[in-house]
Amino acid sequence: MTNQNIYITASELAKVMGVSNGHAYKLIREMNTELKKQGYLTIAGKLPRAYLEKCLYGFSAVAERSVVK
Repeated sequence: MTNQNIYITASELAKVMGVSNGHAYKLIREMNTELKKQGYLTIAGKLPRAYLEKCLYGFSAVAERSVVK
């Protein structure tokens, strides 16, 4: 496994997407609701990176690493 966490936090998402922390929390809440409907357990304020990549067009872990550093 890599050094990177499997979950992305709201503050990381805000940096990657260029939005406020509040908006990042809202996006995470919406995507966690979708995951709950599919029967998955969720963690408030965090989102699996794999699910984020699936939901967002053009998002990849490679692009994220270059932005977050």
